[in-house]
Amino acid sequence: MNALAHRPRLVSIAWPMLAELILGFGVGLMGLSLAATLSDTSAAAFALSNQVQVAFFLLFRIVSMGVSVVITQYLGAGNRYGADQTARAALGASTWLGLGVALLVFAGAGTLLDWVNAPSEVLTLGQPYLQALALALMLDAYNASMASVMRAHLRTRDVMFNILGMHSLHLLLCFPLMRGWGSIPAFGLVGFALALGLSRAFGLSLHLLLWRWRLNLVPRPRDWWVLQWQRLAPVLHIGLPGGAENVAYRAAMLVSVSVVAGLGAQALATQSYAFQMMNMVVLFSLAIGLASEVLIGHLVGAGSLRKAHRLLRKSLLLGFAVSVAMALLVAGTAPWTLQLFTHDPQIIASATTLLWITVLLEPGRTCNVIIINALRAAGDARFPVMAGAASMLFVMAGGSWLLGQHLHLGLVGVWIAYAADEWVRGLMMAARWFGHGWLPAAKAARRRVQKHRVSPM
Repeated sequence: MNALAHRPRLVSIAWPMLAELILGFGVGLMGLSLAATLSDTSAAAFALSNQVQVAFFLLFRIVSMGVSVVITQYLGAGNRYGADQTARAALGASTWLGLGVALLVFAGAGTLLDWVNAPSEVLTLGQPYLQALALALMLDAYNASMASVMRAHLRTRDVMFNILGMHSLHLLLCFPLMRGWGSIPAFGLVGFALALGLSRAFGLSLHLLLWRWRLNLVPRPRDWWVLQWQRLAPVLHIGLPGGAENVAYRAAMLVSVSVVAGLGAQALATQSYAFQMMNMVVLFSLAIGLASEVLIGHLVGAGSLRKAHRLLRKSLLLGFAVSVAMALLVAGTAPWTLQLFTHDPQIIASATTLLWITVLLEPGRTCNVIIINALRAAGDARFPVMAGAASMLFVMAGGSWLLGQHLHLGLVGVWIAYAADEWVRGLMMAARWFGHGWLPAAKAARRRVQKHRVSPM
C-alpha cells in the first residue's frame, strides 16, 4: 500500500524536522556561548573545529540521503521488502564509513586545522577538542542513516523526540564536563565533545528501539559489518552525487574560512557569531526542503509526477516567505542578540553588517536548498553537483579570496561571495526543475522500484 494514501501535509512533515534542526542549532549555540565565556579564542577554536567536523559528517550524508530517497521511492511503489533490505544495508555501510572517519579525524586533527589556516592560539585549543569529537562522529554515522530510515517511513515525530532526548542529555552533561563539578575536573572544549559522544550513544540505543517498535525491523549481526553492494548500488547512485555536492560546498566553505582565519582571531570570532545567527534562518528552508524530499520521493515511487511538481511549487512559496521574514528579524535584532556571545562593539557591528547581507542571500539559498532536495528525490542527483561545483569553486571559494583578501574587503567581501554563489546555484536548480529536466530520472526510478517486490538477498 502507498505510504501516502492518507496524504500527509507538507507542514505536518516539516515541523518535526524543523524542531529537530532547532534543537541541534540550540546545542551548538549553547556550546559556542559556553566557549565564548572562556575567551573569544576558545569560541574561534570551537567554531573552526566544528567546521572540520561538519565537513566529515557530510560523508555520512552519502549513505543517509541515498537511503532516504531510495526507501521513499520503494514505499511509494508499495515495495516494503526493498525498503527494509535497503535499511539493513545502510548499517554496514555506516560502520565502515564511521570507523574510517573517526580514525582519520583523531590521527590528523592538527593537520586538518593547519589546512584551514588556524592561528596558533586557536590550534592549541582546537586540536584536542577535534580529537575528542572522533567517537561522536562514528556514532553519528549510525544515527544519520537510522534517522533517515525513520523519516522515509514518515516517522518524523519519533525522530524529533529521539533528538530531543539526545540533545537534552548532551546539555545536561556538557555543563559539568566543561566547567567541572564536584570531583569532575573542568575539561573545557573537550568536555563538550565527551558529552556529545555519550549523547550520541544514547541516540543510537533509542533508534534501535524505534526500529523495533515502529518499523518491526530488527538488525541482524551481519547487518552491522557486511557491505551489501547490490542493495547499496541505488543508494550510492543518489548518495554519491549528493555527497559530492555537499563535500564540494564544504571544501569551498573551508577555503573561505581559511581566508577569514588569515584576517585574525577577531575576524574568525566575528564570522563564527554571524554564522550561528545565520544558521537560525536557514533551518526553516532546510526543514521544508527535507520534508519535500520525503514526500516527493513517495510521489515519484507512486508515479504521481504532476503532484510532485505542484508540491515543489508550494514548498518554494512557503520557503521564500518564511526565510526572508526570518532573515529580516535576525538582522534587525542582531545588535542585541549578538551580545549573547560577546560585548566587543567592533565584533557586534561587523557581524550585524554580515547579517544584513544575509537578507539578500536568503532567497537564492531557499531556491537552492529546496529544489536540490526535490531533484534528489526524483532520482536526478547528478545535475546538482555538476552544475553547482563550478559555482562553489569559482564564485564562493574564488570570490572569497578575490573580494576578501585580494581586494581587501575582508569579511564583507567573503559574505558577498556567499550570496552570489547561492543565487547562481539557485537559479540553475530552478531552470533544471521548471524545465522538466528531472522527468527522465524520475521515470527511471519508478521503473526500478516496481521490480522484484520480494527477491532473495
